[in-house]
Amino acid sequence: MAMETKKYENGMRVFETSFLKQKEMPSEFVWSSEDLTETAKENLNEPLIDLNDFTKGDEEAMARACQLVREACVKHGFFQVTNHGVDPLLIQAAYDVMSAIFSLPLDVKLKAERPRGRVQGYAGVQHHADRFSSTNLPWKEAYSCEYSNQGSDSHIIEHFKSAFGDKIDKHTGEVCQRYGDAMKGLSEVIMEVLAMSLGVERSYFKEYFKDGGGIMRCNFYPPCPLSNLTLGTGPHSDPASVTILHQDQVGGLQVYIDNKWLAVQPRSEAFVINIGDTFQALTNGKFKSCVHRALVNREKERRSLVYFIVPNKDKTVKPPEELLLGEKEERKYPDFKWSDLFTFSQLHHRPDTHTLTSFVQWFLSSKSNNDQSLPSSNNNA
Repeated sequence: MAMETKKYENGMRVFETSFLKQKEMPSEFVWSSEDLTETAKENLNEPLIDLNDFTKGDEEAMARACQLVREACVKHGFFQVTNHGVDPLLIQAAYDVMSAIFSLPLDVKLKAERPRGRVQGYAGVQHHADRFSSTNLPWKEAYSCEYSNQGSDSHIIEHFKSAFGDKIDKHTGEVCQRYGDAMKGLSEVIMEVLAMSLGVERSYFKEYFKDGGGIMRCNFYPPCPLSNLTLGTGPHSDPASVTILHQDQVGGLQVYIDNKWLAVQPRSEAFVINIGDTFQALTNGKFKSCVHRALVNREKERRSLVYFIVPNKDKTVKPPEELLLGEKEERKYPDFKWSDLFTFSQLHHRPDTHTLTSFVQWFLSSKSNNDQSLPSSNNNA
């Protein structure tokens, strides 16, 4: 694809989905040499977990799987799952409808632009630049919408109708609604696996997230002739609880561990599961929210489907008592609500390699300024 850039009245550069054909990279997209550190010549080798072991109730197989998940989450927070029950045709349909949205004219997409501090809508270069700064911009477009199993069961369909009118057909919203339903079902199984891996009651996290929801996102990374100078997504950890990711076969997802970048192998039949900052706090730091990034390809476009599992906005984030009592651990993080971390990551801090640490400092400072008491804890991030 060729890529052309356009400028708004304020001089900010935006791009169409027919991307760059220039011989020089616009400075907004150039990342530092530190962020562009080359990938190691090896894969992450994260465990591949067969969810059939859990649905069939094979105790021995479940114990082995939980041990693998526990080891992975303590070290880097990534694993993949197969036999997840999500129809491959639904996954492909989700890719297809989102690709159709990214192919729309820029002026149509901008009418559905994601407002600052909100989840739903289109995010192109202008959105990223307006939100934080005009440097280190990601080489991607994204579209996000909220998923909730509370209230209307057609809210995603209604969202797309409101955002695009007759520019897209009803099929787009229907596919995304069904995909969200499938992700919610899968998230419940994942939460059982994580609870068992931690050694707490199997239903604990499933119940904790019962009244929560999800953030659905599709990322589109256009080909980039100067891919050695930019990133699709820079080094960061996810503020949400747990991420369920399906990546296409182009590859590009990498995890930073042991001072090197390791690739996460794309598997069409699997979903990548990774721990986020909120779940790290929920486990008192036992399970790790690991830094990762996304590369872009010189010749091929890359796409990924993302579902961020989040608690109810008013839910207090704190570890289960049995997790603390078992090892008599001091608290590493203060109690906070999911809405606090969401606000911080949307309005005050671009998610990066130290989001949770920065949030705790901001949160404690905010509470101190408001002269409010904090829960008894060690409060070290």
